[in-house]
Amino acid sequence: MELDIDIEHWPAGEWEALAGRAADAAADVAPELANERLMVSVLLTADEEVHALNREWRDRDKPTNVLSFPMMERGELLALSQDGPPAMLGDIALAHGVCAREAAQKGIAIGDHGAHLIIHGLLHLAGYDHVHSDEQAEAMEALEIAALAKLGLPNPY
Repeated sequence: MELDIDIEHWPAGEWEALAGRAADAAADVAPELANERLMVSVLLTADEEVHALNREWRDRDKPTNVLSFPMMERGELLALSQDGPPAMLGDIALAHGVCAREAAQKGIAIGDHGAHLIIHGLLHLAGYDHVHSDEQAEAMEALEIAALAKLGLPNPY
């Protein structure tokens, strides 16, 4: 998977490397994400930008930690061959202020929380969900926990 990372309103840091490690960990636990043709846009931005996106696309008038915008159905992803041109899986946006506040509340580094949210967003792009049933939520959380363990990070739940 190739990541196109745009960083706005985040402090200096190794965010691109962090996103790459998080994507690799997600692909290790969800092999459908390991297709080299896949492209994902990752936007690390301010709360205000994520708030505007959340209001416009989800009718929720507040910032949130991460948003995912899939551009491919799960069936399409599963059927995607390894050969061919790049294929856009979708976009992920992370809000710095929300992420920083949540990390502080949890007593963890913002980079660790950011890695979790990138993994969470990538799993959403792959068609995983935690809203429609407890069973789906448990399955998605198990993948997140496994991916975070590959990064040496503890269970966030």
